[in-house]
Amino acid sequence: MSLTRALAMPGLLLWTLWLLPVTAQPPALPEGLGTLKSESRNKSDAPALPEGLDDDLGETDSERSRTDSATILPGDLTGFWDTRAGVRLRDDPHQRDTALAETRLQLSYQQTTGRATFRITGDLIHDDVADSQRIRFERGQGWFDLREAFVDTRLGENLDLRAGRQILTWGVGDLVFLNDLFPKDWNSFFVGRDVEYLKAPSDAFRLSGYTPFANVDLVYTPRFDADRFLDNQRLSFFDPLANDIIGGNVTLDPARPNDWFDDDEWALRIYRTIKSWEVAVYGYHGFWKSPRGFDPVAGRPTFPRLRSWGASVRGRVHTGIFSAETAWYDSMDDSKGTDPLVPNSQVRLLIAYEQELVRNLTLGLQYYLERTLDRDELKSTLPVSLPEPDRNRHLLTSRLTLLTHSQTVTWSLFGFMSPSDEDLYIRGLWSWKYTDAWTIEAGFNWFDGRDDHTFFGQAETNSNAYVGIRYGF
Repeated sequence: MSLTRALAMPGLLLWTLWLLPVTAQPPALPEGLGTLKSESRNKSDAPALPEGLDDDLGETDSERSRTDSATILPGDLTGFWDTRAGVRLRDDPHQRDTALAETRLQLSYQQTTGRATFRITGDLIHDDVADSQRIRFERGQGWFDLREAFVDTRLGENLDLRAGRQILTWGVGDLVFLNDLFPKDWNSFFVGRDVEYLKAPSDAFRLSGYTPFANVDLVYTPRFDADRFLDNQRLSFFDPLANDIIGGNVTLDPARPNDWFDDDEWALRIYRTIKSWEVAVYGYHGFWKSPRGFDPVAGRPTFPRLRSWGASVRGRVHTGIFSAETAWYDSMDDSKGTDPLVPNSQVRLLIAYEQELVRNLTLGLQYYLERTLDRDELKSTLPVSLPEPDRNRHLLTSRLTLLTHSQTVTWSLFGFMSPSDEDLYIRGLWSWKYTDAWTIEAGFNWFDGRDDHTFFGQAETNSNAYVGIRYGF
């Protein structure tokens, strides 16, 4: 324990001293965090970024491992070895002091035959924090995590099909997700794994069509893929029924929609570029991705049905990139908003701007609004023991990224701050690409808030610092 803490502190201290003069006020993130800076935007769909604003969004795990690889093994086999250790920065009576202690070997194999391409990517994992090594693919638990297993094929000149386990992402937000209703892994995100692991895989069919008018992506998931939501064996959080922070040995067993072809999901994106602007519209039919509902008869959390529609735009403004996104969440199991055990319908809005301030120093800002519909109806039926939601939840985020030492060292600070919830979440990262193969990292996740029941306030005791080393091959 003491060795791990000692390893984490120097990187964290250097990182803080470097960025402290630049950033005085950290910002924050919403309940539906969004587009990954390292894997969320699709480069082929987005307008070109100004010099210094390019990133590695849109890369799948296997594509990232190819980028990081020093060599390519026979048979198109690539991968990386990654080891990380982290400790809690606050006492938590429900959890051990070690927040992260794992090593993983990712292997990815790709083969093209005729019109079809096959890819499989998997992680072999040893996790000292997990109580069990039993494999649970949907929850990302156990000694093996299957990240990808799909076949790509051309069905015609303008039609492609990808079938199998794959990483799916779309939308324009930076770690703020509105229309991206594909599964996320919040445990990985909050404990210090590489940010690529925020996106969990989907078992789906993706049909992509290309026409002179617009491009279309249609995704069908035969059986509901939930988020890898907070694991009480690893993270503590607020339980509204207990009206307290829980974790450790408390058993949570949500009722998952689990029937093939009945509990399915549909997602649609239609997009095109108009001059230098990327415009897209979205649709989704399925379920809330985390267990937001509750069945009082069975005494179990549930995943209520959800339908959504949305749109986004992204393009150059001045010397930076402006983006905006909106979504309407239709909570189908509570259309009138009177059931306190089912989430109300919502309207969500995101406005963002990103610009290189000086060479190798980039700033990104976002404003996010989450407006609860039919709040008065909900308030009239809400039990006094449950916290009353605000009509509007506001969230501000900022990302500051500095490249030094011939761009081999990255200093990154990402903050989420909610003035309505009065809570915040700060992510810090220092990364040194020692060689083409070796990368060393140190970082932290810091949560704070006035109330235990807000999104970031409930996670105060989950604050942690970590170190990691990766070898790509």
